[in-house]
Amino acid sequence: MSTRRTLTATLIATALLAACGQGGSEPEAATVSPPAGAAASETFTIGLTYTPDVQFSPFYVAQERGYFEDAGVQVELRHHGASEGLFSAAISGEEDLVVAGGDEMLQAVAEGADLVATATLYQDYPVVLVVPEDSDIQGLTDLPGHSVGVPGEFGQTWFGLQVLLDQLGPAAEEVQVETIGFTQLAAITSGHVDTVMGFVNNEPVRLQEQGVATRTIPLEDDVPLVGISLIATGPALDEDAEAVQAVNDAVLRAVADIVADPQVAVDAAEQYVPDLGLDEARSAALATVEATVPLYGTGDQIGALDPERWTQMADFMGQHGLLSAEVDVEGLLHQP
Repeated sequence: MSTRRTLTATLIATALLAACGQGGSEPEAATVSPPAGAAASETFTIGLTYTPDVQFSPFYVAQERGYFEDAGVQVELRHHGASEGLFSAAISGEEDLVVAGGDEMLQAVAEGADLVATATLYQDYPVVLVVPEDSDIQGLTDLPGHSVGVPGEFGQTWFGLQVLLDQLGPAAEEVQVETIGFTQLAAITSGHVDTVMGFVNNEPVRLQEQGVATRTIPLEDDVPLVGISLIATGPALDEDAEAVQAVNDAVLRAVADIVADPQVAVDAAEQYVPDLGLDEARSAALATVEATVPLYGTGDQIGALDPERWTQMADFMGQHGLLSAEVDVEGLLHQP
């Protein structure tokens, strides 16, 4: 299977996967080569946003443990720089699969991208409200009259904020929303804002590393959004659906390993993430993985696609002006 396909869709610049951001820096796109001794592959390219990070450990584990090889596919892992659109490389034919939010995928599909979800990696939506430990904000209903910081009007923190405001109803008008870029940590530690939208496996973990005590307040149940997913291009599925499924199965096999023992994620990521050999960095990485594991779900939940939830998401995003065109989810989910 060639990763240099010609796609007819136009390039779409979309928001980056903020969960793996490192404070708003803009690293260049980079290809992650397998460690010394492993066979390099340019056959099947998976797009991973930002720089190498332990949050991409399912792909590192699958590579390190030979799960892709066992499945009969060769894989190249490619990280994006912050200057590259989330789906640009996939649409231009440089990538076959991309790791991104289901909601981000719907925005791209509404713009004409040919994309299909093959697995939901985060069964629980990862966005939460992060508040200082001593804040008087104990729940979502306490938010009116306070300020909330968000990187911008894009990505999953923005989508999660729309759910939060929707849940508040008329009281949402009393919430002061501030665009702060990728400065959530500084904004909340300095008191610039009362609270920030963040990812449960990112900002709270990093704040704890800095000795800053915070609490997280999740969105209410039945969030009508789909979290981080594995997304294939239409041409990749058309050319070899079995190979796409083989990649999918290998990744989910790795996820199951991580759920059973988070340490395997850190061990595999050490081969890809700079400085992860240092004890302090390994401890921080393990904390990130431990915060991520609950998002994966367990048993049959791992990787499962829920058509009803995707339909609810399309309805919600359409009603709140988050899609440029109506999207019918039928045909957007690949379930063998």
